[in-house]
Formats: sequence, structure tokens, C-alpha cells
Amino acid sequence: MNAIAAAIAVAIAALSASIGNGMVISKTIESIARQPELEGKLRMTMFLGVGLIEAVPIMAVVIAFILVFR
Repeated sequence: MNAIAAAIAVAIAALSASIGNGMVISKTIESIARQPELEGKLRMTMFLGVGLIEAVPIMAVVIAFILVFR
């Protein structure tokens, strides 16, 4: 039962992260289309945001492993 709960938690974290990544990337593309001269700064900020968003499902996997194998 713990394994199923951990799998559901990881799945929800991954789904949420993918939605967040899509929103960040789409808004960055819109911003670059409006102001192409800021492309470098916007891209760097986007990569930072995507990296932080991707940290959430990684932490969820680690917590799930801790809960399953304790």
C-alpha cells in the first residue's frame, strides 16, 4: 500500500511539474516574441525557473523512496 501511495505522489508531482514547465516556456516564448532584444536574459531566467520546477518531482521521488524503503 505504501508503494501505491508513493507512486501516486510522484505521478502528481511529475504532472504538476510538466504543467509548470509548459507555462514557463510558453510565457518565455511570448516574451521573446514581444521583445527580441531581451532574448538572452529571458532564456537564462527561463532555464533557472525550469530547473527549480524540475527539482520538485526529484524531491518527491526521494521522499517516496524514503517512505517505501524505511
